[in-house]
Amino acid sequence: MVPDISTGSRTYGLLNYLYGPGRRDEHTDPHLVASWMPELAPDPGRDPAATLKELTDRLDLPVLALPKHRRPARHVWHCPVRTAPGDRHLTDAEWAEAARRIVHATGIAEEGDEKACRWVAVRHADDHIHLVATLVREDGRRPRRHADGIRAQAECRRIEKEFGLQILNEGDRTAAQRPTSAERSKAERSGRNQTSREILRESVRQAVAGAVTEAEFFHRLAEAGLRVEKRIAPSGDTLGYKVALPGDRNRDGEPIWFSGSKLAPDLSLPKIRQRLDAVLPDDASPTGVPDEPPVRPAHARRDAADAAEQAALVLYGDDESDSAAQLVAVGELLDALVQTSPASTRGELAEAARAFERATRSHVRAERADHRAIRSAARGILRAGNALGRGEDGGATAMLLSTMVLVTIAAVRWHSSRGHAQQAAAAQQAAQHLRAAYRSMAAVPMAAMREQGSRLPEPVRQRYEASLEAALPRRARREPGWDALTATLDEAARAGHDPDTLLQRAIDWRELDTADSVTDVLVWRVRRLGKLPATADLRRQRTGSHTAQQQARTPEARASETTIRPDSGDSRTRGARR
Repeated sequence: MVPDISTGSRTYGLLNYLYGPGRRDEHTDPHLVASWMPELAPDPGRDPAATLKELTDRLDLPVLALPKHRRPARHVWHCPVRTAPGDRHLTDAEWAEAARRIVHATGIAEEGDEKACRWVAVRHADDHIHLVATLVREDGRRPRRHADGIRAQAECRRIEKEFGLQILNEGDRTAAQRPTSAERSKAERSGRNQTSREILRESVRQAVAGAVTEAEFFHRLAEAGLRVEKRIAPSGDTLGYKVALPGDRNRDGEPIWFSGSKLAPDLSLPKIRQRLDAVLPDDASPTGVPDEPPVRPAHARRDAADAAEQAALVLYGDDESDSAAQLVAVGELLDALVQTSPASTRGELAEAARAFERATRSHVRAERADHRAIRSAARGILRAGNALGRGEDGGATAMLLSTMVLVTIAAVRWHSSRGHAQQAAAAQQAAQHLRAAYRSMAAVPMAAMREQGSRLPEPVRQRYEASLEAALPRRARREPGWDALTATLDEAARAGHDPDTLLQRAIDWRELDTADSVTDVLVWRVRRLGKLPATADLRRQRTGSHTAQQQARTPEARASETTIRPDSGDSRTRGARR
């Protein structure tokens, strides 16, 4: 069960929506399942003589009894409660019991309190109800509803257990604030699939990814097209900031501002300052943006893969502070990838970044840990710009995504071992999206490498297959990446490496049990260790075939062979001069 508490100012407007057809005619048979006093709560859904105004007046009576200056501005308490997908449909009687328990737990209407707030529970769908209350008690006082969201969550966990429903993960109060029902409704009316709060949170997160200075962070916010307003102390120091979407205004025509802390706990200015490097580079421009020479996207992604691999090793270690810092930096690396990824993978990467955001926050502090390497990698990706999604760039992106999948799996283990259920689930969700992005990006370079491997002379294939069969588990032999790994080992040999030694180094680098494809992971590891191109070049295959055949022959056979090239005066038989 998922409760979602918010407050508002219009009782009639909320009831009109709950009893209405919904935005897409999704409301069916709206009616009351429980209330503060059934004989005083008219039900427009069951009683033809009852009206919404009558129900509104009954609920608002304690509010209207107060002098105007004592009435709360937001006197409507609203709490939708929804069962999880796959749960059975509760009966009206079960929903009524759940409603009474939740208003009791939250302090809205404790059991036996005859002066409690007035409330109703409206059902217009199989999987949820809406609790509506007015926040003035019968005696004119306000209810004690401190931490009502946390108490509602705790009561829902007990109800789930007793009713035989899915028991959802416990929260730890580190999650970002969810959009309110009003914000979601406004987004739907505007034709957006995200609320202003969610769009701003994502934009601010991307602005801080890889930033070096505070000035650069604010510069990026402005470049993203956001309205930015700083809170300045008399001394001239910046104390905080708030952002708004252009054109997003309230009824009075004023911008709807969100401070960083209202977007997410780690987006307040003090938290952002903890991430930024303390030293301003000497070659910084007046805007605070360092003037750094750009690098190729492929090179930036290869460097990022190395940094991500190190982050995974840290997550398997015992340093909690360092691990927490690496998680934050991995989130920044994902944000950088979203901003520079090709269209074919941008959607999956954006979903991965949104999911992993939850995995970056816990009660483990990371202030003193060093995560500069991976933040620098995120910065390098942003400075390099958009990846083309083909050739070396496409292969390097696939190489990085393969590593990122393993990093998120390490994050799942790290959070699970510490009882961080929500963060572990978020990291698992991010891993699924990264797998989908990897499959899309790796299709072309892996196909090229498989083709390259299939074209190798049979003696060469047999030589490498013998090495692979001796080194790899049985399941790897059935994977489609076998030929790609064979081609990679052949490239390593032509580049001057000992392929057997390089393969063993790749196997020993880190465990392979969590890999979806052992051969895919080893392809990218061998290419990184051997400094090989991130994808095959089939145009060079013919040139390399003769070398590969020579390598496959025994030393005795090579020694017995002689090649006599007659010195011809015919220039047409000579090789081209270089």
